[in-house]
This record gives sequence, structure tokens and C-alpha cells, in this order.
Amino acid sequence: MRISRLKIKKIKEFLKRLPRTLGERAFFVFLGLLLLALIFGGIIFYKYNILVKKVKVQIIEEPLQFQEKAYQDILKIWQEKEKKFQETDLKQYPNPFKVD
Repeated sequence: MRISRLKIKKIKEFLKRLPRTLGERAFFVFLGLLLLALIFGGIIFYKYNILVKKVKVQIIEEPLQFQEKAYQDILKIWQEKEKKFQETDLKQYPNPFKVD
């Protein structure tokens, strides 16, 4: 129990001093973060640009088929939404600011 309390106190003290320490060494912190950002950017560039060019593209043997039923279902849903949208133009809403 006593050991964990001492560790917690040390951690609290470290976290309290951390902003001041980082502020006093702002230039070195900036350089460290810049280096970290460059490394991270390089890894992302390598993963999404260079590795993609090295991988062979798989050729699909059968061509894609147009699914007429799915298209008709989606078209029906869109038409229902358009109909509801058009009905809102015809509805008369009361004016809440009108004094009778």
C-alpha cells in the first residue's frame, strides 16, 4: 500500500513539473515533435504510395454484374423520399409570430 502511494505521488509530481519543463526546453520539444511528425509522415507515405506500387493488381476473372433488383429497390426508396419532400411544399404551416 505504501509503495503504491509513493509511486502515485511521484507520478503526480512529475506530471505537475512536465509543462514547465517542456516550456523551458520549447525549441528541443519542437524539434522532437517535428522529427516525430516527419517519421510518421514517411511511414504513411511509404505504406500508401510505395507499397501500393509494388503490389500486383489482381485481375477479376468475371466482370461485375449490374443488379437490376437492387437498383429498382433503391430507385423506389428515392422516389418515395422525393414524394415526401414535394408534399412539404404544399402543407401550410401556421405563423408563430402572427398576432390575432
